[in-house]
This record gives sequence, structure tokens and C-alpha cells, in this order.
Amino acid sequence: FCLVGYATSHPTKLLDCNSALLSICFMLFLGFTDDVLDWPWRYKLFLPSIASLPLLCCYEGSTSIIVPIQLRFLLMQNAELTNIGKFLCYFVTVDEKADGAIVNLGLIYLVYMGLLAVFCTNAINIYAGINGLETGQSYIIGCAVLFHNLLEIKADGLSKENHLFSAMVVLSFVAVTLALLKHNWYPASVFVGDTFCYFAGMTFAVVGILGHFSKTLLLFFIPQIINFIWSTPQLFKFVPCPRHRLPHFNSNTGMMEPSTFTCHKHQYKWLKKRHDASEGINMTLINLCLVIFGPMTEGKLCIILLGFQVFCCATGILIRYEFAQYIFD
Repeated sequence: FCLVGYATSHPTKLLDCNSALLSICFMLFLGFTDDVLDWPWRYKLFLPSIASLPLLCCYEGSTSIIVPIQLRFLLMQNAELTNIGKFLCYFVTVDEKADGAIVNLGLIYLVYMGLLAVFCTNAINIYAGINGLETGQSYIIGCAVLFHNLLEIKADGLSKENHLFSAMVVLSFVAVTLALLKHNWYPASVFVGDTFCYFAGMTFAVVGILGHFSKTLLLFFIPQIINFIWSTPQLFKFVPCPRHRLPHFNSNTGMMEPSTFTCHKHQYKWLKKRHDASEGINMTLINLCLVIFGPMTEGKLCIILLGFQVFCCATGILIRYEFAQYIFD
């Protein structure tokens, strides 16, 4: 209702609404087929790029970035381009009139936004596996995005209309996710699967791209970024990666414990509880939490992880509105 009402009252944003719905529905369908057919990872990396094409085709925002004050001397000094600045001009455009403060990335920025869509959809999907975590993190991120939108709308700046569009999309998403969270909370009666993970990830990519705050969006994905970086050795097969890396449930104690992968005794000693063990701990933020705080119930584990998500989103808001003034003009 929010999105339809917004589209009818803002005809100029009808193209954005259609492209947003097309991308979200495409990923929703992909998530459903993944739950049914269990797609290989190579398709999960490729198809979100295709789904983001409608967004990139109708994107009319700037492709420029503002260079941090502390780094501008690398591009220009004494009103002239430095060697680094001249080298970058082969790939991007350094604004000499702005004294190196603005760099137009052009096509590279569009590639970045396409990769953002791939990251958002898969980041939530790999940071999941316990009751309430997928919907909980999505709800918290959605609330953070909505709060950011409301602050920008209140500021009445040039991007007010873009944030109003984002708010209409996220408001609907937050309401639906809250209802789903009630049934997905531990002990869950509804399991969301990849369908919701891809739906949520693409929704955030949509509002970040069409709302013109794709860089700010990443501040709300700090736990997901940490989880991705920590998981990288397994995702790229430098460390053995089993199909599922979910925490292990100990039926004797009723506690969640870190899951493991099989390896030789002399391998990956830094991932083992004992150096002579034949199993290493899977590299996910969920398992890392269990290593740090010890075995715990699934409900408590979810609360700790969601508490960390709230802390990171609050920190992201603080960085955006308080600390950014010391880095950018």
C-alpha cells in the first residue's frame, strides 16, 4: 500500500518502482528455486548480477565519490595532479576544479553497485542457520535504514525524494519481516530458507542503489562483512568447506556447539580446540561466537548475535552523522 500510493502520487518515480519490484521478484524466485533445487554457489554469485540490471539501467544518480580530506594530497598538490592522480585519470576522472576532492568513477561505480547487490543477497544467506537470525538481522537493518531515511527527509536536502522512495519500500519490508519474526523466533514454527534471505538482501540493495546511499548501507552490514571476511578462506576453498556450516546441537546438554570439518592432525592448528585434533572449527561468525562465549542455547545465541547487530547499526549511524564530518567536507 505504501509503495503503490507513493508511485501513484510520484509518477516520475514509477520507473524506479517497477525496476525495484522486478529485481526483488527475480531474487525471490531464485531463492525459491534454490530451496527446491539446491543451486551450486557459482549460480548464486552470477544470478544476483543479472537481477540488478534493471536497477542499474534506470539509475540516474551520480557516479562520483568524495575523496577523504586526509587522502586528497595523493591526487593533487599545488593545484596540479600528482603522479598517482595522473595514473588514475586513465581509468577515472579526477575533478581538478575541486582540487582532487571529487573523483568520477563512471562505469566502475556501476560495477560496484552490481557487486553490492551480489554481496547483500549472499551476505544474509551465509550469516544464517539458527532460529530467528535471518529475520532478526533483516529487521534490525531495515529499522536502521528507515531511521537513516527519516533523518534525511527531515533535513530536507536534495536527496529527499530518493530517501522518501527508500522509506516507502523499507516501511513495507519492516512490517512484513516483524510479522515473520514472530513465527521464526526460537522455537521456530516457520523456517524462511534461502527465499527470504535473497528477498531481504535484494530489498536492501534496491533501496541502497535507488536511494543513492549505497556506501552508507554498508555501515549497517558490519556483522555481515565480518562474517564474510572470516569465512573467505572456506568460501574460496583455501580451507575445507562442508556444504553446511551450521552450529552443532548437542542433544545431551541442549546447547549449541561450534561445527567442525575433518582434516589431518598437522593441518589448520589455528582452527582447532586441540593441536592434535583431526577436526577444525568452521569459519563463521556464529561459530566464532560459540568459541568465545562457550556453548549456549539457540535462543541465547541468537540474542547475542542480534545484540551485536544493533550495536553495529547504531555505530554506523554514529559514524555517518558524527564522525564523517572529520573525513569529508
